[in-house]
Amino acid sequence: MAYLQGDPAAKPDYCIFCHKIEADDAAEYVVHRSEHVFVTLNLYPYNNGHLLVVPYAHVADLDALPAATLTDLMQTAQDAIAALRAVYHPAAFNLGINLGPAAGAGIAEHLHLHVVPRWEGDANYMTVVAGTRIIPDLLDDTYRKLRAAWPDRAR
Repeated sequence: MAYLQGDPAAKPDYCIFCHKIEADDAAEYVVHRSEHVFVTLNLYPYNNGHLLVVPYAHVADLDALPAATLTDLMQTAQDAIAALRAVYHPAAFNLGINLGPAAGAGIAEHLHLHVVPRWEGDANYMTVVAGTRIIPDLLDDTYRKLRAAWPDRAR
């Protein structure tokens, strides 16, 4: 909660995404790795299955990514959607990149793509009632389900 409320002491002094590059996948909820990007659970999800597709390159802007990374980013987003459909059967998805703090980027220095599954009546994209959101699936369970459902596609 301290992290969510903006307590500077609760935020690490390193890039959490760069940390995940060399970390243990299960410990850091890294669901999948490809050549240029990896997929991790959002530790503060808007909905069950909220994923982040993250380039290995520590860059803040979309225009700093080479074409191969951009292609991998979007192909991996397709795979994320396929896995989420198989596990959670959402009605729709939000995909988004917040470039810069003014656009809502919580970690502006390392670009990442949000893949958020949506259901009818799920109360909108962001928290709307008293700052409280109920996510009925534990992160450990979400990780296990999505990792097992990840598409095995040759690109």
